[in-house]
Amino acid sequence: MFVLRATAKLRQRIGPSAPYEGENSTTLLGDWYATMLLWRPQVALLVNERTLLPALMPLAPAATMTARVADQVGDVLAAHGVPGSLIHAEIDQMSEYRIAPTANRSIVGVMNEFAFLADTWRDAARPNLLELAVRLAATPCSPLYQRHVSPDRELTALVQQISS
Repeated sequence: MFVLRATAKLRQRIGPSAPYEGENSTTLLGDWYATMLLWRPQVALLVNERTLLPALMPLAPAATMTARVADQVGDVLAAHGVPGSLIHAEIDQMSEYRIAPTANRSIVGVMNEFAFLADTWRDAARPNLLELAVRLAATPCSPLYQRHVSPDRELTALVQQISS
């Protein structure tokens, strides 16, 4: 089970879910934070709390967004070269989810920076969301300065730690 910590506007759009009762994510990567980008078509921006790894996905249809998060996360992990066994384990754990309000202002700040950069870097009306997410993952983030500096490096270090 994973916890999707969504902004208030996004929680209104995606509708009700199973009540959040202080549960913790059982996935390797932990909680994911999400907001919506008011592009045409609208896009959901997700940021992992543990690694700050970003993922972008179409928001529509909003009612099914949370059910589609696991597949999008799997695609992003594959794009970063994460072994298939770890991806499958993560996706299996993400089959159940809870929606909760955001709880970490630092992650919300990183999410806002990614939203700004994504808006600046996107090209055309239909940007390639996976390529844009991979590009965002190379961005230095201040919460990671004492460790691996960018989300892609943080993810690589986490995968190496688990694999050894």
